[in-house]
Amino acid sequence: MANDDWWIDETAHAGPEHLDVAYVAGYDAKSGTDWNEDVQTLLRLGIDSTSTVVDIGAGTGTFCLAIAPYVARVIGVDVSPAMVEVMRSRGVDAVEAGFLSYEHDANSVDAVFSRNALHHLPDFWKAVALHRVANALRRGGILLLQDLIYSFDPDDAGDAISAWLAAAPTDRASGWTSAELAEHVRTEFSTFSWLLEPLLDRAGFDIAERWMSESRLYGEYVCIRR
Repeated sequence: MANDDWWIDETAHAGPEHLDVAYVAGYDAKSGTDWNEDVQTLLRLGIDSTSTVVDIGAGTGTFCLAIAPYVARVIGVDVSPAMVEVMRSRGVDAVEAGFLSYEHDANSVDAVFSRNALHHLPDFWKAVALHRVANALRRGGILLLQDLIYSFDPDDAGDAISAWLAAAPTDRASGWTSAELAEHVRTEFSTFSWLLEPLLDRAGFDIAERWMSESRLYGEYVCIRR
């Protein structure tokens, strides 16, 4: 299907900065994340030394490196050639692909992790992507999904977004500035929690755990494939 003329080009929706070698070189400093809690979550849910884990939207592979000592295999998946090059230079098993193009043997993955990647796709394609993730996972497999997810009502959007922008850092090297966040809201596809949750259910997932930030802008789901 990926060759049909109606199929989306994920690279075109990745954000041009993620394809830029200079931007990628500073990505770890800009997006520094402590993965320990996420690793512990997966271990608590039964991921172990026999497991295969796939990170979709893996960026520079820092999560892959964090989980690698605990699993049999971890694969970093990203549509950006520059990100994939960095991952491979770090010894990560990396694949240049995305939610809609990565191929894995059906029902053979134990866990899929994804942070801040699904929002690059419009909701129609989110649904397709989640079905593809479910098809790759074994029954009982885990999807740990983290993203910019809006848990406010549309009438509250102005207040929630304005507060978010006001709290943004001013240094582009150490985080996302107000202008960058505003561009995200305008041009990317973060969705409401009350739209995403039915998509997860329809794809074949039970939501086992759900967390939404006090800002109502970030969310995390632990989903189990039925």
